[in-house]
Amino acid sequence: MLDVRRLRILQHLATHGTVAATADALHLTAPAVSQQLAVLEREAGLPVVEKQGRTLRLTAAGELLVAHAEVVLGDLAAAESDLAALRGGMHGQVRVAAFASACRTLMPAVWRRLADRPLTLRLVEQEPDEALKALRKRQVDLAVVHGYTVLPRDFPAGCEQAVLLDDPVLLVLHPAHADRLGLLEGEPVDLARLADADWLTPSPDTSCYEMIQRTCGAAGFVPDIRVRSSDFSVLAALVAAGAGVALAPRLALPEGLDGVRLHPLAQPVSRTVFTVSLSGTARRPDIRQLIELLRETATARAA
Repeated sequence: MLDVRRLRILQHLATHGTVAATADALHLTAPAVSQQLAVLEREAGLPVVEKQGRTLRLTAAGELLVAHAEVVLGDLAAAESDLAALRGGMHGQVRVAAFASACRTLMPAVWRRLADRPLTLRLVEQEPDEALKALRKRQVDLAVVHGYTVLPRDFPAGCEQAVLLDDPVLLVLHPAHADRLGLLEGEPVDLARLADADWLTPSPDTSCYEMIQRTCGAAGFVPDIRVRSSDFSVLAALVAAGAGVALAPRLALPEGLDGVRLHPLAQPVSRTVFTVSLSGTARRPDIRQLIELLRETATARAA
């Protein structure tokens, strides 16, 4: 019979990639991990890992077992969450990874609402790809990530997600530039009319940069990028100074913007914000409470 503890070790190996990293994550020694993998192979009757240079990779049997382990361990996590709920377990600590604008706009309101509740938060700012890696490695309990209509988000196996809000992408223009284009305030704009503009974008290592490349590409041009900054308040301030134009999700822009106009796109693009947790853990009382607070905060902002 397969042992759940050894399935967990194999799952961690699939996530972390090496015996040493798996041992470190599980607070075991490397020889202990190797020994448990050997026992798992005897239980399975097939090799579950094979050497590839100096590392190990999963065999077809190993990949099959990991897929089943995701389901089994998710069910166990759900059972533990339900038991915690029966015990009235609203105490706890939740580790959260979230992208910058969610940290700035959603998390402060949640933090204030938790002031008189027995729940502790630990927050780290991370781009979505890194946040999901941290979640899979169990370095965080909850990831707040996003995906664009032109750049959908892939979610790893063994995770479950819930939508917090849909965040429209807006064109940020200097008022004089908008007037030259004959645009009324708030009027949708065909992005092809900005093909010759100077563009201000985030850095290339962000998904927002890729979104802008795809959105401009769909409008028939490659943007001429003059400024790169991953701080959207910097980009907005430079638009107000006449440096160029920018595309930005509404949530990423600071409140009370002066000196710019915001225009929706004639071909709309939006960013969907999600919470992501390991399968079964969203039923844990403290994580469930945090997701509910995030949803309420996101709903209030969208109203």
